[in-house]
Amino acid sequence: MRNGIILNTLVEDLKDLRKLVVEENIPLLAKVIRLTFEHLEEYQSFNVPIPDDDPIEDDLENEEVRVEEEITGQESLDYMLSLMVDHQNKVNELELRDYVKEFNDYKG
Repeated sequence: MRNGIILNTLVEDLKDLRKLVVEENIPLLAKVIRLTFEHLEEYQSFNVPIPDDDPIEDDLENEEVRVEEEITGQESLDYMLSLMVDHQNKVNELELRDYVKEFNDYKG
């Protein structure tokens, strides 16, 4: 268990889930799930941050402002899994694609 994540159970559950997703022919979810369990196996934790949101515009100065928060791996994983629940929602689909990019760009 690292960062609140029970790795061996989660990895096996994700592998089982991926089989079902492949049978249902949902390629984006299959890819996200595969990248997730491969990342967990390699790094023994979930280190991929929540992909950046669009900047928030500050009404007073009309400048871009970033909201900086400390996000844990568990929170990012929970968020990604919540996106998967309604993967057909266009916004969720785009965010899942952002996770794919984050996985591919991650350099432990």
